Amino acid sequence: MLCFHVPYSALTMFLSTEQKERDSATAYRMTMEVMGTLVGAAIQGQIVASAHTRKHCHNLTTAVAGFHGNISHTEIVRRLVPSQDYLSQAVSVSSSSERRARCQVSFYKGFILVMRHGPYLTLTAAFLFITVAIQLVQSNFVLFCTYAADLKDHFQNIVLTILVSAVISIPLWQWFLERFGKKTAAFCGITWIMPFTLMLVFIPNVVVAYVVAVSSGLSVAASLLLPWSMLPDVVDDFRLANPFSRGHEAIFYSFYVFFTKFASSISLGVSTLCLEFAGYDTGACKQPAPVVYTLKLLIGAAPVAFIVTGLMILLLYPIKTSPGLSQGCTDFTEHKRPELKSK
Repeated sequence: MLCFHVPYSALTMFLSTEQKERDSATAYRMTMEVMGTLVGAAIQGQIVASAHTRKHCHNLTTAVAGFHGNISHTEIVRRLVPSQDYLSQAVSVSSSSERRARCQVSFYKGFILVMRHGPYLTLTAAFLFITVAIQLVQSNFVLFCTYAADLKDHFQNIVLTILVSAVISIPLWQWFLERFGKKTAAFCGITWIMPFTLMLVFIPNVVVAYVVAVSSGLSVAASLLLPWSMLPDVVDDFRLANPFSRGHEAIFYSFYVFFTKFASSISLGVSTLCLEFAGYDTGACKQPAPVVYTLKLLIGAAPVAFIVTGLMILLLYPIKTSPGLSQGCTDFTEHKRPELKSK
């Protein structure tokens, strides 16, 4: 999947040289991805909903026990998955021989140049923390609904509500970033989830859960759309800073995918360790108070802390997009860039 995902994402840079057209292509791509997730969740939800909501405690705990019994294997697999990004990145770079012909730069030198590029490091670090926050909520939401909020009968519908909200709101965020700029859109979209997740922790009832689901869908859409819309600007900034070093788009995209997969591994490991120390019992119909408290922290306080950290790093992001322009305009403000003469 990663050998497909990295080149597929990097092709955005080659669809057009206009910022607005690339942003539009990214919005269409993310909309289709979320719609695919929505269809998959709906089908899977209908298959397992009857077993999940069954009143027999034995069946419920068996399903949950099976999940946690295999969690170590899942963690191993998810930790191995990011290593495949290197392979897919190497394949992508090797297929760009016509671009390397312009200027022979080795992969190692290109990697060093990319890893020294300030805007890329800032963007990656910021969304690393934000992705950890989103993944913490995602990986612990089913346990929170089952043991901490007594919402297991509504879990599948809540997930579908989040995905529907995300699909609908992606065009909204596309309009918002064109109107007010990408950095502003990132701050507005991602901070939106914080008060609502805390609300669900302190007021765990059905009505609040669906309100939180709709609001969370807005932030999920922003967290999916904004980094992929900002990454092409970083690549353009790198091209201006290094006009004689081309063909490194795959490095940017593959290592960004690597760090997002790494964030998923971090969130899974943190969740597993916290629940283990809290005394999670896979065979219990009702978990002890420390486990319930830990689930509330993993859904509420911990994601908020990671999001705040990511947004503080994002404050240092130097590239600004000028809103309201028909073709889009990017202001590269970190360094004084050499002027490129058009042929």
